[in-house]
Amino acid sequence: MSANHLGNCIRAPLPLLQWRRDKSSDRKACCRGLTLIELLVVLAMITTLIAIGYPVYGNALDKAKIAKAIGDIRTFEKDIAFYQLSNRTFPDTLADVGRANFLDPYGNPYKYLNYANAKKSNKWGGTKGGTEKPRKDKFLKPLNSEYDLYSKGKDGESKEDLNKKESWDDIVRAVDGGFVGLASEF
Repeated sequence: MSANHLGNCIRAPLPLLQWRRDKSSDRKACCRGLTLIELLVVLAMITTLIAIGYPVYGNALDKAKIAKAIGDIRTFEKDIAFYQLSNRTFPDTLADVGRANFLDPYGNPYKYLNYANAKKSNKWGGTKGGTEKPRKDKFLKPLNSEYDLYSKGKDGESKEDLNKKESWDDIVRAVDGGFVGLASEF
């Protein structure tokens, strides 16, 4: 604001008619509000920032869920190893190691398949005789030699073969624990 303009806003009292006329012109100069165009520009800027930030937030959230599932699977591996050392056999279910109904970050139960014991009984899915078979890599070779442990991932769907699209988002344990991560990265 210029010094002349400030001088007009702060001055000695004027006669009533002149004061009213000057007050309306000062209001336009001093107390001007936002126009509709300015509001639309600000709204467009806020929308653009949200459009940029939301995918970044979504990606960070997905990475955090994957990291949580990997951590859970590593913890289960330790529980299973302790059970195997204590009982000289692998558990039939995750309930045997105290992890019954434990959910992955996507709200689905973790999948465990003990096929070390299934080979002995000729029944897949543990000694209870389930129908699940070992997970296979892109060369159709089993991922592990003792047991499978995985999360079905974001979509909650999975196939035996990691080449299938439904399995790409699964968090898998492979190479007998040498790899734990996204099936699409294995």
